[in-house]
Amino acid sequence: MRDLRKKALLESQKTVSRKARSKPDSVRSSVNQSPDVSPGHSRAGSRQNSRPGSRYASEDEGASDDEFDAMTMSTDSGSGDEAFGDDPSNTWTERLQTRIDELQDRKRGIHGRADTLSAYLHLVRHHYAENKIARSSSEIVSALLRIVRDAASEDERLLALQGLVVTLLTCPSKGSSGALYPALKSVCEDADEATVKVQAIHALMTAAVYGGADSEELLEFLLDIIQSDGASVGADDNAAVVTAALRAWGFVASFLEGMAERSDQVMEAFIDQLDSTEPDVQSAAGTNIASLFEAARDHEEETGEGAEMQRDLYKAVTRMNEIVKDSSKAVSKKGKKQRRGNFASIITSLERGVGPGYSTAGFRFNPHVGGNKPRFYDNYEEFGYRETLRIHNQVLLIDTWTLHVRVEVLKILLGGGLPTHYLENPVVKEMLESAEVNHVMTGTERK
Repeated sequence: MRDLRKKALLESQKTVSRKARSKPDSVRSSVNQSPDVSPGHSRAGSRQNSRPGSRYASEDEGASDDEFDAMTMSTDSGSGDEAFGDDPSNTWTERLQTRIDELQDRKRGIHGRADTLSAYLHLVRHHYAENKIARSSSEIVSALLRIVRDAASEDERLLALQGLVVTLLTCPSKGSSGALYPALKSVCEDADEATVKVQAIHALMTAAVYGGADSEELLEFLLDIIQSDGASVGADDNAAVVTAALRAWGFVASFLEGMAERSDQVMEAFIDQLDSTEPDVQSAAGTNIASLFEAARDHEEETGEGAEMQRDLYKAVTRMNEIVKDSSKAVSKKGKKQRRGNFASIITSLERGVGPGYSTAGFRFNPHVGGNKPRFYDNYEEFGYRETLRIHNQVLLIDTWTLHVRVEVLKILLGGGLPTHYLENPVVKEMLESAEVNHVMTGTERK
């Protein structure tokens, strides 16, 4: 099983924005990055975004979730628990209770606290532990917040924030909002490490949906980060922070109604972020744009009231097409390929009024026409939705941007524990309940 904690400690470059590059005194420096993001630029500079776990089908390639499926399918929910020094003869519930007791023990020093956090995070990610957590959820949340505030190292703070996120996903705590939001907001603003700021944003968005924090207030906070390219939280032009804010904004907004009506407030900020030199961040901004147009289509179907968004639509599609054709050497071949795949899905969605991963072919082969005549029909063949998420013998069709945003966030927050939580955790199940599910035969069933 992958060491998810190592991913949280990866370091990568911070780069400077187009706006900042125009100044003679622009300076570049290195920062830590989040486990959910790859090196990138904010609108004004370098940004990060998580690699889309389930690829969309572009017009010339099929979609595949093989990499994520291989990780999740091969991850035994119980494997590796003993790697944290626990007695393997104890059940996972016994080991978890030990770790919960250690978290709540105020007399314990900092020695071994990182190991306790690592073990707790592993157990709650790879097991559905609501029965154990519910007994003392408020105490666990308080203990994790205390460690976030008083952590002796960046590692501890990251693990405590990640543990807090999974705790809230496992056992929502609507009564914690009084302490959660201000504490996490302060961490995001005051932490020196970019990785900590990113994890604080993850915790904030989870708290907004499952911890009773104010969603509207958080959306404003996230929008400030996006519009300022991270400067509002002391992370000027930081890739990881801006991308995390984009992703979190889309996630929280997916649970709110009336988003189409407020598109004027945020559309410009997202379109502006398309000027990033980093494909991942451009994709994050494009996803939010596609989500807003999807909300507008849904609103029109429900009420018959159309939104005046044609100017924004034209501007967004035009800019994305320019980006796809950009041959600048500033972006790697891998980055350009990823950008083409992501933007193909977004552009198709905007132009055709469909969801993510909708695949078409430019021409359809006609085997019955020979000689000098064209062998192709001059029209499109519709392949339909090709983005899926496979969990064991279930294949979820990801045909809306709401589902896409939520799946991508869950992959970041739960990693290899997503299959367990989808199958056993009603919170996660409900989050993806709108997905069409198809069952496939496993090797054992075929026999």
